[in-house]
Amino acid sequence: MRQRTGVWRLFEIALLALWGFLLSPGVSWAQAAKFRIGVLTPGGTFDPVLLGLIDGLDRLDYRQEKNLAFIIENTQGAASDLVGRARKVLGAKPDVLFAVTTPHAIAARQATATVPVVFAWVGDPVRAGLVESYSSSKNNLTGVASYSAPLSGKRLEILKEIAPGTKRVLALVAAKDVNAELSFKFLEETAKKLRIEVVRRDATNKQDIEKVLAETPKGAVDAIYYVPSTLVGSHIELLIRKSKEDKIPLMVNEGAMVEQGAVASYGAEFRLVGAQSARLVAKVLKGETPSDIPTEAPERFLLAVNMTTAKTIGLKIPRNVLERIDRVVE
Repeated sequence: MRQRTGVWRLFEIALLALWGFLLSPGVSWAQAAKFRIGVLTPGGTFDPVLLGLIDGLDRLDYRQEKNLAFIIENTQGAASDLVGRARKVLGAKPDVLFAVTTPHAIAARQATATVPVVFAWVGDPVRAGLVESYSSSKNNLTGVASYSAPLSGKRLEILKEIAPGTKRVLALVAAKDVNAELSFKFLEETAKKLRIEVVRRDATNKQDIEKVLAETPKGAVDAIYYVPSTLVGSHIELLIRKSKEDKIPLMVNEGAMVEQGAVASYGAEFRLVGAQSARLVAKVLKGETPSDIPTEAPERFLLAVNMTTAKTIGLKIPRNVLERIDRVVE
């Protein structure tokens, strides 16, 4: 299976930006739409989640030109005042609030206890305190988890398969990010079994990420491991550049990042999770209560490999890994 080209993705993101303008509260036809969906998203790398939602709703006959309007609040990766940003969207009186990533979902919950919230790409909604259980949230939330934290160990195992000589791994952890901390715990457990030293560095902003990467000399680590978080994910290009400059593999959790230049990923995919979330949003629009809609795990986990990046950093993908690849990026 071949990944879509970067040019096509840029075209989609441009369309998304246009939708964000056309579907704003100030447009009269949007205000007149039968259903209104508020969106709280970090944007950037996570844009395909929203694109997947739009695709999924379209297949369910919910379309912006027919009966649907979006009110999009793109925080552009910022982690500050998310509750205030959520309240801004709620001021437009949406029928449902769609929140992308753990911090944005937490902000949505803090902002409202009455408006239905459907989240997507949340690492562990139970441990994050968003839902009581997968069977019932016992509140106004439901959604689709990314299951990124529990898969952290599996990704490290795949990294070890791809680069058997890996002994030291750099891991950037977003400070005070619930999913990042959970993911790191799973990573540490597996690292001990594989006898890999994890070099943890915390970050609170883009400048911290840049500083850590600049202060990590070539040869200091054998690989970079992306610990899932909104902060680091929004600046994944910095890790990709470092991995190519130092000719070391970067392991991530999502295929779009592999298209950008990371060598490999294993996990759910943004667009598929967004499309899966559309079915839950549709249930809410039909009158179902979020607490009666079970939270879902991703329907598929995919292994993606960027063969061009592998060649660039001088990495030969073992045959046993090649045979398991779901998506090849060239």
